Amino acid sequence: MTATLSPEKYDEVTEALKDVMDPELGINVVDLGLIYDLGWDDENDALVIHMTLTSAGCPLTDVLEEQTAQALDEVVERFRINWVWMPPWGPERITDDGRDMMRALGFAI
Repeated sequence: MTATLSPEKYDEVTEALKDVMDPELGINVVDLGLIYDLGWDDENDALVIHMTLTSAGCPLTDVLEEQTAQALDEVVERFRINWVWMPPWGPERITDDGRDMMRALGFAI
C-alpha cells in the first residue's frame, strides 16, 4: 500500500525527476507528463513512481530506470517504478514548459 508524500518531499522528488530525459525527445519526463503519481511504500520503505511512456512498446525502460536512479541518488534510498499503461499517455499531459521545449525542437504543439 502506498502513502502520500509530504508536499516538500513531492516537490523535491519532482524537481529531481526533471533530470530524467526521454531518450528520443530530450525533454524531461515530468514536463512530458509521463509521471502519473508519486507515493511512498511504507512496507518496503521506498518511493513508488507511477510512470508511463509515450508508447507502450518503447524499448527504453532500462535507460529511464538508470537515469531515475541517478537523479534520485541524493533524494531517496530506494524507489521502484510502476509502469502504467492506463490511461494511455497523450499530448494533453504535457506541461506548458514541456510544450515550450517541444516547440523549440520544431514540434507543432
